[in-house]
Amino acid sequence: MTDRRLWSYKDIAAHIHVQPDTVRSYRKHGLLPPPDHVEGGKPYWYAETVRAWVASRPRNRNRNRNRNR
Repeated sequence: MTDRRLWSYKDIAAHIHVQPDTVRSYRKHGLLPPPDHVEGGKPYWYAETVRAWVASRPRNRNRNRNRNR
């Protein structure tokens, strides 16, 4: 059984622990998959789409390196 719940920017942000504006920026810069559904001009993604995207995202590889500078 697949998870067919639709997630908003706010839901995605909570899932990846960032602000909704960060998720909007990801979309603006082509880093977020296209929405699965648009309703009233607002984009929504299936939970499974978001989870697959999160699993494929590069991690913050430079985070620790930059902290030591």
